[in-house]
Amino acid sequence: MVGIRSEEVARMSQVEIRKADERFRTRTDWLDSRHSFSFGPHYDPRNTHFGLLLVSNDDVVRPGAGFPPHDHQDMEIVTWVLSGALAHEDSAGNAGVIRPGLVQRMTAGAGIRHSEMNASDTEPVRFVQMWVVPDQTGLTPSYEQADVSARLDSDYLVPVASGRPEHRPAVRIHQRDATLYVARLPVGHDVTLPAAPFVHLYVAEGGVYLEASGPLDAGDAARITGSEGHRVTATEPAEILVWEMYSMLRSA
Repeated sequence: MVGIRSEEVARMSQVEIRKADERFRTRTDWLDSRHSFSFGPHYDPRNTHFGLLLVSNDDVVRPGAGFPPHDHQDMEIVTWVLSGALAHEDSAGNAGVIRPGLVQRMTAGAGIRHSEMNASDTEPVRFVQMWVVPDQTGLTPSYEQADVSARLDSDYLVPVASGRPEHRPAVRIHQRDATLYVARLPVGHDVTLPAAPFVHLYVAEGGVYLEASGPLDAGDAARITGSEGHRVTATEPAEILVWEMYSMLRSA
């Protein structure tokens, strides 16, 4: 895949709502995973990505279980934990445990092997893992995590992973055209989505009302092309994940 810059994209705003029960689902004895896009054995040629976002998986892993060591290459992988704790180890010698309020980025680059395991033997862990394509291939593999919890008790979108240096202390992703924001909203509070060529809104928890589109529940998503800065209002305590993107992917 190669990128198309925003100036090549039509500027007419369009909102596509994807309901929670429309997602692909993988269920095993230790994993319940819901996929926003084609993933693994689940394939739909009409639903392979949006903007630069290739993967958005909402995973629940049972206590003491997880993903054993496996390989990745040329991908920026961002993980956001909603409940529980997730332990990471990789072949570059990095290790860490992430919990709600901590964001993790792994640059797979030229190639890395890692595992992701539930850090608890008694409680499940739920997390959303998202993949975007980097600006360049063959990067040196790297890892970063940051505690952004103190910034989440506010009525604005908090940048937690970004390719833009002005968004520090967000973790850095190697994709200048993408930023992930998170907001935790009490009932009645609202935020304004970025005005950008591509915006992906995912309701991780709770419920919201999306301006000009209607209510969205937990697990629902909105794919907005030519975003004009729609307002999102919490109808119940909510946590939302928002990708702002300035280019898209197409088949090479």
